[in-house]
Amino acid sequence: MQLKKRPRRRREDENEKLAKGYKTVTAFATADEYDLDRLVRALREQNLYEPKQFLSSDDIDTEPDVLHVTAKYKVGDECRDLYFFREGTVVLWNCTDLENSNILRFLKPFEQGSYDEGTVLEESESMLYNNDSTPRLRHNSFYVSQSDESDLEKYTFANAMSLSVKLGIWEATLERYIDSMAYVTEDLKRGNKIKITRSEMLRRTGELFALRHVINLSSDLLDTPDFYWDREQLETLYNQTCAYFSISRRTRVMNEKLNHCVELADLISSNLNDDHHVRLEWMIIILIMVEVGFEVLHYVDKFT
Repeated sequence: MQLKKRPRRRREDENEKLAKGYKTVTAFATADEYDLDRLVRALREQNLYEPKQFLSSDDIDTEPDVLHVTAKYKVGDECRDLYFFREGTVVLWNCTDLENSNILRFLKPFEQGSYDEGTVLEESESMLYNNDSTPRLRHNSFYVSQSDESDLEKYTFANAMSLSVKLGIWEATLERYIDSMAYVTEDLKRGNKIKITRSEMLRRTGELFALRHVINLSSDLLDTPDFYWDREQLETLYNQTCAYFSISRRTRVMNEKLNHCVELADLISSNLNDDHHVRLEWMIIILIMVEVGFEVLHYVDKFT
């Protein structure tokens, strides 16, 4: 089965920008969740990256589930920042492809519900960024200020990228589900006997509701995180980046597809249940006929 590739934005000026000193930021979704507590201990033991306090102690109640680390050694003048999100995504600023690969391998022991490596790479996101006086998203690139807020600006961009790659994984999961159910819809279309069991269909329906749950209830796809409540500039930056990655539109399309899949699952389950009830009724009829037969034989034996 070939997954449908999500269209990417074209950036014809990428090489030109890289030559001017722009850097790359890349996001991956590799698992359902990371064990951040074990991960931070392992990073300290590795001694290549330094964990940073995300916010001041006064803001600890609003601190999101993210681990921010910086590389202890520099390659060039720009630092390398890594943001590990508990929901199983990582965003790497100014890291080479080799370092990205090493980080992804390092993450494996701390993943819960790891994703297929091919899907992880296919659904990754990459952007160019540079420093500027004002943080913004312009001409397909991020611009980060050199102020004390730069870490939070990077986090904001990373937060939106993290959401995009996570949504990409869920989109790929739904596409696989749709492809896997194609033979059943073909049987329905031709009026053939449905070749799926009730227990298998129940499991498939559970997959749909689990996917709907994480999209609509366990993620930030439908609203802006509380972290940005009193940070207007960062909220604007976050919303602009989410709009760039078409988060709202993709979420709406995915929910529409999920609704159609749920309707199909209900139809198939209803059909399977009807068949099951018919079989039960025939079994009851046969048992009654057998009992009547024994009664007739008993009556005949009694009077002969």
